[in-house]
Amino acid sequence: MKNVLLTLMIAFALVTSHNLIAQGAGSIKVQKTNYIVLTKKVPQIKPIYFASKDMAKQDRKGFGEFHIVFCGKNIGDLTDKELMRPYKEMVVKGGLKLFACGFSLDKFEIDKSELPKWIEVVENGITYALKAKKDDYISIEL
Repeated sequence: MKNVLLTLMIAFALVTSHNLIAQGAGSIKVQKTNYIVLTKKVPQIKPIYFASKDMAKQDRKGFGEFHIVFCGKNIGDLTDKELMRPYKEMVVKGGLKLFACGFSLDKFEIDKSELPKWIEVVENGITYALKAKKDDYISIEL
């Protein structure tokens, strides 16, 4: 009788735990890892792009967004179509988002309308990066 009771208890525990796992399996969400990089030089976009590819490979389904925020005195380089040509493919096809710091654009008197359409403007790049960090983005400044 003890063996029958023990067997029934084990079977009940297995069925119950299987049902709980099956119910929870549909509601499990993969935590995404997001990244943000502050940079001041256009050529740094290339190694940032390769880093994003490496992180996407490492994170797999957990890879989230990858933002690049461009600030500083070289902000005008973003308007140079010839200079930016090779970086457009990296950013757009690589699924990255490139942001220009509005504060830097204003300070160095760069017309926002001259930026390529695939570059977004944020009011203040440093503030944008700090807010992203508060939202658990992994960040680095170059």
